[in-house]
Amino acid sequence: MSSAGKVLLGLGAVLILVGLLLIGLEKLGVRSWRMPGDIAIHRDGFHFYFPLGTSILISIVLTLLLTFWAWLMGRGR
Repeated sequence: MSSAGKVLLGLGAVLILVGLLLIGLEKLGVRSWRMPGDIAIHRDGFHFYFPLGTSILISIVLTLLLTFWAWLMGRGR
């Protein structure tokens, strides 16, 4: 199997685990994922939600994880 295939299988497994975690948390009553910095506008008949703070946090976490992964891959050469 090619390395790209292994990476895709790994990402799929991670997505499944995150999905199961979110389903489990929702059953426990944790439903609000809003963070400071998220934009929410509620008017009569209109709802707008843009997760700016959440997007920034996810971007930082993914950047750190991928940088660490690239560093580990570079050490093996």
